[in-house]
Amino acid sequence: MAPADADADRCEAPAVRGRWRVAVLTVSDRCAAGLAEDQSGAWLAARAGDLPGEVIRRACLPDEPDQVETWLRDTVDRVGVALVLCTGGTGLHARDRTPEAVRRVADYDVPGFGEAMRAAGVQHTPHAILSRQVAVVRGRSLILALPGARRAVEESLAAVWTALPHALEMVAGLPGSSLPAAHERGREDGG
Repeated sequence: MAPADADADRCEAPAVRGRWRVAVLTVSDRCAAGLAEDQSGAWLAARAGDLPGEVIRRACLPDEPDQVETWLRDTVDRVGVALVLCTGGTGLHARDRTPEAVRRVADYDVPGFGEAMRAAGVQHTPHAILSRQVAVVRGRSLILALPGARRAVEESLAAVWTALPHALEMVAGLPGSSLPAAHERGREDGG
């Protein structure tokens, strides 16, 4: 038996059909009060187009977990989006409660996203281990909670960017996104 190719057991991300419906939520007392510019939310909204995605809802809320939870439920359940990108409220300050609000709406966690984002951040600053990025699934939507600082948002999203299209297709239950089929192709190719 020939040695297995290292990539033979990896799933190829299927081609995205159309544009993903995306929502961007900035969680910041200062931005919500109009005291600071929402640089991270603006950057995320622009970057979403490269998925390809279309931002259909965007908001800025104060660091109030109940408001964040209500907005997330409404955005996923009523508006219907494939991806929610949250920025802010993932630190250790007393009011940083975005991860808790995100988890309250979750059907299940996707821990690899947070792990990858923190690992990438540590390459730039040891303080990245203090950030509490999370990813969860609610229904057929993926929700990512990213840091609030623009540079940290860029680094975090870059760490998971290549996995996003495949993750979105899996969460949506689209044909061709199942892992067993991709693994079978690998075996047929000698993997």
